[in-house]
Amino acid sequence: MTVALLTDKYEFTMLAAALRGGTAERRTSFELFARRLPEGRRYGVVAGTARFVEALAEFTFDDATLEALAADLDDATLNYLAGYRFRGDIDGYAEGELYFPGSPILAVHGTFAECVLLETLALSIFNHDTAIASAAARMVSAARGRTLIEMGSRRTHEHAAVAAARAAYLAGFDGSSNVQAQRCYGVPALGTSAHSFTLLHTVAGDGSSDEWEQAAFRAQIDALGLGTTLLVDTYDITRGVANAIAVAGTGLGAVRIDSGDLGVLAQQVRDQLDRLGATGTQIVVSGDLDEFAIAALRAEPVDSYGVGTSVVTGSGAPAAGLVYKLVEVDGIPVEKRSTHKMSPGGRKQAHRLAKPSGTMVEEVVHPYRQPPSVPAGLHARPLTVELVRAGEPVADLGLTAARERVGAGLRSLPWDGLKLSRGEPAIPTRMVPPASAGRGW
Repeated sequence: MTVALLTDKYEFTMLAAALRGGTAERRTSFELFARRLPEGRRYGVVAGTARFVEALAEFTFDDATLEALAADLDDATLNYLAGYRFRGDIDGYAEGELYFPGSPILAVHGTFAECVLLETLALSIFNHDTAIASAAARMVSAARGRTLIEMGSRRTHEHAAVAAARAAYLAGFDGSSNVQAQRCYGVPALGTSAHSFTLLHTVAGDGSSDEWEQAAFRAQIDALGLGTTLLVDTYDITRGVANAIAVAGTGLGAVRIDSGDLGVLAQQVRDQLDRLGATGTQIVVSGDLDEFAIAALRAEPVDSYGVGTSVVTGSGAPAAGLVYKLVEVDGIPVEKRSTHKMSPGGRKQAHRLAKPSGTMVEEVVHPYRQPPSVPAGLHARPLTVELVRAGEPVADLGLTAARERVGAGLRSLPWDGLKLSRGEPAIPTRMVPPASAGRGW
């Protein structure tokens, strides 16, 4: 299925004008970057690279798509689109790398015509996935090794939910409630039951809520085994825990708390489970959690967190603020000079400087094929890698490698960079200008 209409009309109007004016075939470089991080954030996580590269193969114009555009475009533009396929080169940061203001996350090289059409596709994928992964990484840091489950499908668009599950998993979550994310990307699908399943077992007559709850727990265990997680706060948490162990015994896998003061309740439930002999039964908490709530629960006996709305909405930053700008035409650096929206010109690459311990100290963005000098005592790691050549993917786009990069990046941040409090980016970005630099630098 084509994705060519997931775009903005002005890309087609620019294409038509460039074809008419004879500039459509000029060689260009566009870069995708952030002028700044979301307010108070100290780093971001690149996500969406694999989805974007895979979407290139579907960015074509079939007869139905051309027919939809026919009323607005001339024959020359429609003829160009009929044969369109991106055949240029793409460089960028590998998915899962951390990024900072000015980092050239993606660089698209080719004719103006083929590159300009990709602006909205690139921005819509990267702005969404990067925002989710950046928020999720903060939650991973706050959880300090405890299990995290993405549970936000019901709080976002149905297709965005799948991409969000992938981005959260990329950033270090252990799985998602979204089954389509498992099918599409191999994200482990996790989940058991809702309050409705317990309420389903209500019967008329003299029965009690204990009997109804035990009937629900018994049915779940019969179907899923003792390793399942029982939701214990439908009626009364203390009674719920007692009913869970009465039915399952002390080998129950976990109980979930979805309401109330989670810290206080987790302590109470842990004490009760231990008194009942269920010392190995874990505690899962959910309910309007974000990175700050997760951090506040560090001292409590919580084993797993279920996170919904905050992760799929970027925890207050639903878009990463990335832009896609023309930086070079036929080898000549070009730059936007608008106030507060300057775009440094020229094709660029980046290296990250770090101490021998691995702690990063600086991001250096420099002209293409002009690597920076490295101060004594530091080492430089290239960040820009080849992603696409002549329209074909050439990089490892697997989720496993991306997850490993996120983990390595978080471990290499300066200590201040892991703080959840508002602050400046964890490391500075130094821009090395080309010899012909103008005011944009």
